[in-house]
Amino acid sequence: MKSYQKLTTYVPQITEAAEDAADEKPLCHQKLSAWWLGGGLLMVAGLLSGVTVWVLGQIWWSQHETHPLTKCISIPEDLRFDCYPERNVVVTRELCEGRGCCFVDSQQGSGGTSGVPWCFYPPDFPSYTLGSVNETELGMVGFLTRKAKTYYPKDIEKLQLSVEFETDARLHVKITDASSPRYEVPLDVPTAKKKAENPLYAVEFSKEPFGLIVTRKASGTVLLNTTVAPLFYADQFLQISTLLPSAYLYGLGEHQSNFLHSLEWNTLTFWARDVPPTESCNLYGVHPFYLVMEKGGAAHGVFLLNSNAMEVSLQPAPALTWRTIGGVLDFYIFLGPDPNLVVQQYQQVVGFPAMPPYWALGFHLCRWGYGTSNETWETVKAMRNFQIPQDAQWNDIDYMDSYRDFTTDPQKFGALPQLVGDLHKHGQSYVMIVDPGISSTSSPGSYWPYDEGLKRGVFINNTEGKPLIGKVWPGLTAYPDFSNPDTHQWWLENLSRFYSLVPFDGVWIDMNEPSNFMDGSSEGCSQGELDNPPYVPAVLGGSLSAKTICASARQNMSSHYNLHNLYGLMEAKATASALVQIKGKRPFVISRSTFPSQGKYSGHWLGDNRSEWKDMFWSIPGILSFSLFGIPLVGADICGFSGSTSEELCLRWTQLGAFYPFSRNHNTQGEKAQDPTAFSPVARAAMKEALEVRYALLPFLYSLFHRAHLQGDTVVRPLFFEFPKDVATYAIDRQFLWGRGLLVTPVLDPGMDSVIGYFPRGLWYDYYTGSSVNSSGENLKMAAPLDHINLHVREGTILPTQKPGSSTSESRKNPLGLIAALSQNSNAWGDLYWDNGESLDTFAKGDYAYLVFNVTQGTFTSTVLHSNVEATYITVDTLTVYGVREEPKTVVVNGKEWPFTYLTNQVLTVGDLQLNLSQGFYVRWL
Repeated sequence: MKSYQKLTTYVPQITEAAEDAADEKPLCHQKLSAWWLGGGLLMVAGLLSGVTVWVLGQIWWSQHETHPLTKCISIPEDLRFDCYPERNVVVTRELCEGRGCCFVDSQQGSGGTSGVPWCFYPPDFPSYTLGSVNETELGMVGFLTRKAKTYYPKDIEKLQLSVEFETDARLHVKITDASSPRYEVPLDVPTAKKKAENPLYAVEFSKEPFGLIVTRKASGTVLLNTTVAPLFYADQFLQISTLLPSAYLYGLGEHQSNFLHSLEWNTLTFWARDVPPTESCNLYGVHPFYLVMEKGGAAHGVFLLNSNAMEVSLQPAPALTWRTIGGVLDFYIFLGPDPNLVVQQYQQVVGFPAMPPYWALGFHLCRWGYGTSNETWETVKAMRNFQIPQDAQWNDIDYMDSYRDFTTDPQKFGALPQLVGDLHKHGQSYVMIVDPGISSTSSPGSYWPYDEGLKRGVFINNTEGKPLIGKVWPGLTAYPDFSNPDTHQWWLENLSRFYSLVPFDGVWIDMNEPSNFMDGSSEGCSQGELDNPPYVPAVLGGSLSAKTICASARQNMSSHYNLHNLYGLMEAKATASALVQIKGKRPFVISRSTFPSQGKYSGHWLGDNRSEWKDMFWSIPGILSFSLFGIPLVGADICGFSGSTSEELCLRWTQLGAFYPFSRNHNTQGEKAQDPTAFSPVARAAMKEALEVRYALLPFLYSLFHRAHLQGDTVVRPLFFEFPKDVATYAIDRQFLWGRGLLVTPVLDPGMDSVIGYFPRGLWYDYYTGSSVNSSGENLKMAAPLDHINLHVREGTILPTQKPGSSTSESRKNPLGLIAALSQNSNAWGDLYWDNGESLDTFAKGDYAYLVFNVTQGTFTSTVLHSNVEATYITVDTLTVYGVREEPKTVVVNGKEWPFTYLTNQVLTVGDLQLNLSQGFYVRWL
């Protein structure tokens, strides 16, 4: 193990990473000139940049005192770390310098750029000092001592630093109070049993001031460098900053933004909040995980396991600052190096997503405003009449009696049990909404959920130990405390009692940030430090209680201050568990609020969007981000939730939504209907066609979900995941891939009959025709009439398909088709996972079929690696091969000559095969 000296010993090792960063955002420009007053440094000014500039600058300034103002204005704008991040404060020189920081306004130096802080840390700002470091079985442990008191109350004098080399690609770094235990996220994360033998990373420290440096051994790239700004560790304010090796940063949700984040002085806030998706706002979920692409195509990820209110400030150095107001600094760093591997490694910590039931991947229909069960039923019948595929019908809060959970309106929804029975008769499913707020205003004995909840003490309490009362749809409400195991049993009983009346198939959990129509509670909140912390991140509303419950509210496990961001996760866990016990099948849960590990229990929809073109676009960065977060079952409200859609918008959105992993059309009350049957015959036919393409591809989609469940693969993925060395793919969020092989290029603007899409280098085949384009890595313009969404199959891909039916239950009876898109070497590969689509743990129990498809040397081979009874019911009827360069003279199937067709666009089709899926076969063309 290396000795732990001052950072000066590490300068040569971080130079290459500094140059990488400089390639993205050069730091050697005019604003740096004052840094090089020491003549010796001028010799290397043209060679060093980024991290090295900052390091050498610190060293120089520690040895050459000069006028304070000169020292301050000499710090490059991009490397100014905000010393006064508080909002709603006019930062004066007096306030700033009272914290021991630099103050430079727009009249001094080169300030004035939007977002550049006027108050920022000087290089010699006091922080923590690292003492001796000792080896442990998994890594090392050391102690940090505070050098001087800071301006946040209850700052902690002594910290413990633990560094664990958990796997070759995963590093775990934790900084906590050395003397007193602090709240930590109750997430079931794996613990390493032995130290990694060949880690991809190296870890070094600066002793004074303390800093952590993590480098990638293979390239020398610096992944983390926390020496650039001081560490803060107070009871309710924790802050740590790091340089980034590039500006290609993704993740950090849930926010409405481009998939590639802007580092131009951009702050992202994390505090679960009920608000329609809006830019620059904290939204429904919290995911403190990011992925960065490095120079050369490698990737790494960083996860802060912390559930308190926080914010991440991004600046163009490139650099990032974490600020949180509780818990501990508990970091996991994932080395990939492939971006797909980074996401897999992240999910090894938070958990792989659940395998959804097959019907969950069909098309879902919902609206708030059906009014009656008969009106809902008529929509279902209309969909059947036009033979438009539909798997699930939903109801919003309309079905409830006075908006109370676990009730039905006896007049308007009296026929709901009959509707559900009819859905089941037609192989369809029913999903209803359940909100966490439990009505507290009914007379005693008239509402079992509240009465029984009071008896069992399952509600969140105020500081006086009484149920905290807020307000949601039914009026005054109490909130179940899902951190209490007793609440899970009560929740199960409520769902079970309702299931005996209405045998639902899945549950939609909404309003679970938790949402509150008042701030805090009916009695307000306390004046204590939990409700009024010394620092409040940039949350919408300016207060932790804005449109939610008091942070001081008491829960079984901890205060709501600590558990707020976990509320949706804990409710999802309770709901999924209840459904397993009630139905004995895979649970289907869709949640609005989410947190890391949510994919184990539920999917997610992107919230109350609007019927606007821009919202349709925003959905793509949304589904891509949740793919990073390990929640693959994700989608947006097709055609938009609020406002009235147009026919063109809804048509285009249905085409896009047919390729959301979770596909649901949903809109609000008081607006015109927007289900496919509500539009003209032309639009209706185009929507039907798009949905039929989805249903045809469900075997492929289902197999992708199996790989996600088994090992954390992404279902929907950005192009750069497959082409990490193609920098042109890094900012693309108007296209996406299903798996590695199906490229989706939707129309996202009105009045268009064409669309431009980027095609990475290689052969790409039109999904519908098999015609190919050999791209050198370029943007191509494609025809996109109103009835068409462009789909392209990547060379070397084999897609399993199935003749679409009116529902998944009907589709699953139909024969399969196989599409093989040959590579330039005339090879291809694909696979198929198949089970009964609903049983629990089919893979673990061995009750599944798994097939691998290959094409090589003019022969297609289907190899059965595992089989079950389900596979014996299915046949393969058609093989279509794209890219057969010469017309075959003959085709042989399992040794017998077989009729075929061959088109001039090099498409070979072999039909009427009737081959049983459970038996291997081959098709050879000569």
